[in-house]
Amino acid sequence: MAHPQDSLGSRSTGRQIQLETHGLDVIGDAERKGTPRTLFWPWFGANVSVLGLSYGAFALGFGISFWQALAAGVLGIIVSFLLCGFIAVAGKRGSAPTMVLSRAAYGVRGNRLPSVISWVLTVGWETVLTSLATLATATVLSRLGWGGGTATEAVALIVVAALTVVGGVMGFDLIMRLQTAITVITGVLTVVYVGLVAGHIHWSTVGALPAGSAQQFIGALVFMMTGFGLGWVNAAADYSRYLPRGSSGRGVIGWTTFGASVAPLLLLVFGLLLAGSSTTLSKAIAADPIGALTTLLPTWFLVPFAVVAVLGLVGGAVLDIYSSGLALLSAGVRVPRYSAALFDGALMIAGSVYIVFFADSFLAQFMGFLTTLGVPVAAWCGIMLADLALRRRDYDEGDLYRPSGRYGDVPLPPLLLTLGATAVGWGLVTNTAADWLTWQGYLLEPFGLGGKSGAWAYANLGVLAALALAFLGTLLPGRSRVRAQEERAPSPAPNEGVCSNEGVCSA
Repeated sequence: MAHPQDSLGSRSTGRQIQLETHGLDVIGDAERKGTPRTLFWPWFGANVSVLGLSYGAFALGFGISFWQALAAGVLGIIVSFLLCGFIAVAGKRGSAPTMVLSRAAYGVRGNRLPSVISWVLTVGWETVLTSLATLATATVLSRLGWGGGTATEAVALIVVAALTVVGGVMGFDLIMRLQTAITVITGVLTVVYVGLVAGHIHWSTVGALPAGSAQQFIGALVFMMTGFGLGWVNAAADYSRYLPRGSSGRGVIGWTTFGASVAPLLLLVFGLLLAGSSTTLSKAIAADPIGALTTLLPTWFLVPFAVVAVLGLVGGAVLDIYSSGLALLSAGVRVPRYSAALFDGALMIAGSVYIVFFADSFLAQFMGFLTTLGVPVAAWCGIMLADLALRRRDYDEGDLYRPSGRYGDVPLPPLLLTLGATAVGWGLVTNTAADWLTWQGYLLEPFGLGGKSGAWAYANLGVLAALALAFLGTLLPGRSRVRAQEERAPSPAPNEGVCSNEGVCSA
């Protein structure tokens, strides 16, 4: 999951690269440009990654057949990115990042709860991407005979972390100058990769994979949703906020969903065929998702493929640090953006050290991370979608930064609903492969679903339950609240009683 945030509004070419000091900036009407069609490229570039191939092994790991995994992947990818498309509509209705726009539902300071969740999610993703890049680099160097073992992994982590932290602190100018080229090169080399390893596909082996149960299918479906679109919803409006207010809402939804889905769908199909053809490869992907894919390659293509794969992961981690810095500001931390990025970089390095050097299985930790955070993110998404569906007018931008404005300061209903939906959701998911998550699943037995060892234990129903509960809990009683907000006269320009770009609220 790379974050191409701000690429619609960035005009970095022709500007000297410099330290970015902006925080939670509002995009003025004079800077809003483009059409919904332009949303295709940032979303496509963010999701055309060889990591999509590894999701084939992840899906088959639920014990389902090729056709079941394909159906779960297609549904999970399209539906989850469709949720991103819906939330992207908020961008053209307002002019602020997603986690500022959600203040309309949570209140100005009440929104700090989902901002913290968003921060943890983005820090987690940058850690995952950095770990993958480190493992892939070490695998390639080992195959080339240039080293191996702990020392090689340590050097790889230092290089990858340095690139990521420096890029994240500097901001978008540095990475955006390379985005188009990296996207094109990655796409071309992925096609070359497919051609080189197509001979490893064995159709008879893939077709012989036994079908799994309905519960296993649902588990794979939810995992694909959390691995793709639900990992993006907390930033989905960041890209569309540069569009003119009169842009087509259907166009925003359509181009967001299409741009984000098309590359993962194609990569997933080939990844399923590869993983379904070789149990050995499938197991290797669980430990090293990117590095394992390079083991099928001839030596002459190994370096260019690995370099592009690692650059794509580093580029994603760089932009994740930027997004996590914004989330930290939105949570109320009073520091400049670049300081927040440095802090997040330190956490990223610590997490990467654990995954690379101490975790027994990358996949176990990755699935635990996605499922656990997928529950509160799904709850936030449900509230955000319902609030957006109830609105008929654009956001009042001044009141998004004013605790005394129409959106309130710390309204209790959305906060309690988020906590309640999350509690129910965590009670309906399990991940026994990750020791730190064995406490989950406490509602499976009381709800008659067979307990933590029953058929529903790995269906991850909690993600869907949190999404539905939060959506209905906001939609049904929220109409009068939204109407009262929209009937108020427009607020004056935000100059007093607002929250600053660093998240500081003044009197």
